[in-house]
Amino acid sequence: MVLYRSRRLNRPVFWGFYITNFVFFIGISHAGTLISAILRLCRAEWRRPITRTAEMITVLVLFFGLGSIILDMGRPDRLLYVIRYGQINSPLIWDVISISTYLTASTIYLYIPLIPDIALLRDRVTGWRRRLYGFLSLGWTGTERQHRRLEIAIAILAVLVIPIAVSVHTVVSWVFAMTIQPMWHSTIFGPYFVVGAIYSGIAALLIAMAIIRKVYHLEDYIKTIHFNYLGILLLVMTLLWFYFTFAEYITTFYGNEPTEMAVFWAKITGAYWFYFWAMVAFDFVIPFAILCNKLTRTIAGIIVASSSVLIGMWLERFTIVVPTLVNPRLPWPEAFYVPTWIEWSLSAAFFATFILLYMIFTKFFPIVSIWEVREGRERGVAEVEERVRSYLPGLQGPPGDSGKGEKPQWGIS
Repeated sequence: MVLYRSRRLNRPVFWGFYITNFVFFIGISHAGTLISAILRLCRAEWRRPITRTAEMITVLVLFFGLGSIILDMGRPDRLLYVIRYGQINSPLIWDVISISTYLTASTIYLYIPLIPDIALLRDRVTGWRRRLYGFLSLGWTGTERQHRRLEIAIAILAVLVIPIAVSVHTVVSWVFAMTIQPMWHSTIFGPYFVVGAIYSGIAALLIAMAIIRKVYHLEDYIKTIHFNYLGILLLVMTLLWFYFTFAEYITTFYGNEPTEMAVFWAKITGAYWFYFWAMVAFDFVIPFAILCNKLTRTIAGIIVASSSVLIGMWLERFTIVVPTLVNPRLPWPEAFYVPTWIEWSLSAAFFATFILLYMIFTKFFPIVSIWEVREGRERGVAEVEERVRSYLPGLQGPPGDSGKGEKPQWGIS
């Protein structure tokens, strides 16, 4: 029987909850940019009521990811040392550059589509709010020229933000993978982290949609079909996550390298077995059981699955960070990391502050894009019908015409 000494946030576990939270929050940030941008580029009309919900998640959680780094450093002024003395060949500097770029691009991507709605608010309020909205609306009057420029800007940003988002979590994974620590030095970490980020981002978006729908009575805008489509996408990501996790652990087991196996068995049967198997249950067993069955893939079921995924993805980050640090390549007395009440309370404060700021945003700005929904009613339906007619045989003519001056025949003769 191996006896473990209790180890707090000290040598060799310099990274504990704070870096776990950092990777977790950066992962959730993929909800807005990837989901929103991909759906825009694919011209998925059902995206319109949910894009802003996703984009706001991205901008907010990035700040909490950065805040986790500052807490882990202990002194905020050390950020100046990183900027002043950082070496470009260090993955940590790559992290700083990529996250700064991502935060800038995501903020612009949130703000640009918000301008028409800000102008709408400007024309309906008085006092200091009118002055605030007047400043933020940038003189928007809704002319055809402004709408054309807005659509071009959104299209360009949607194309740019996808590779930036993918590169961010790839670089985050390189902070681990570029070391020679056991079970970190892996070439699969880049795509593994990106898949995990999209997975947790979709789950966070679904929970935010459910809360906003309930609190603000937006059942006419955020409908069951939105949850169903995203629930199916969450099921696909469940299977992808399981594939990458299985590939990561089976290659480690087959290699049977001693330092790697020490971490491997610490997760499977050792001190951290509970965290590992809880991660498997929350990330795969529960969501797969719920989402693969049409009867349980209801709004309530999808929310349960999404909550399970968020818990599981946080546990995944924890099982990546801590067991490896407890088992370094250098000889070190075995210990078991125990987070302090300070780490617990600060982590809880991050989650609570995120919810608070999100609710404040919804009080000042419409969380459903008004102009996009209106555009969908006026133009979207006709565009979708025209698009369908362009690729279905016998429907090349105008609506109501089969291409030969006759109404299309939908039955089977």
